Amino acid sequence: MARYTGPVCKLCRREGTKLFLKGERCFSAKCAMERRAYPPGDHGRDRMFRRGRASAYSAQLREKQKARRIYGVLEKQFRRYYKEAVRRKGMAGTNLLVILESRLDNVTYRLGLASSRAQARQLINHGHFDVNGKRCDVPSALLSPGDVISIHPTSRQLTYFGGFEESVSADAIPPWLSLDPIDMSGRVLEYPTRDQIPLDLNEQLIVEFYSR
Repeated sequence: MARYTGPVCKLCRREGTKLFLKGERCFSAKCAMERRAYPPGDHGRDRMFRRGRASAYSAQLREKQKARRIYGVLEKQFRRYYKEAVRRKGMAGTNLLVILESRLDNVTYRLGLASSRAQARQLINHGHFDVNGKRCDVPSALLSPGDVISIHPTSRQLTYFGGFEESVSADAIPPWLSLDPIDMSGRVLEYPTRDQIPLDLNEQLIVEFYSR
């Protein structure tokens, strides 16, 4: 499985905003955006002060890169998702975000079973989750309404999942998902609407980027 393996804090600094790629660290004083809120590189600080008005292409590219990095998707796969979004009925930009939100690693993260999407991918790769009763180790698997995600029976005794019932807040679960802390399982109730996806993204710029 191809994935980015470099320092993720540099990605936030490059985009000039927090992408919340490292879980709890992003909410602490250790966050790179709190300490060095300028682009990475030897001349990053200089570029921050010399930065002029961005071109239309630059704005489109940065928005596309931001979405890719938030969900941990490389370009080839992201482009496939865009083609699928165009094929579906409705607005291509919204469809694209719905597809990305439907990934197993993202749903696991949204349910509070992992502190970040990267951690969710690792847990899924190690076979700690079932989808509809069958073990699934593919983080990019797309889920549909009615699908049930649960912790694999042999993984429930792990220290990581200990005290899971007390650590997860039902109020933090998106309305398009449901969580049963006692059964250690979650369900996809429906596809999310745009206002249920809490991301500061202008998906129309992504559509314009691929429509050039």
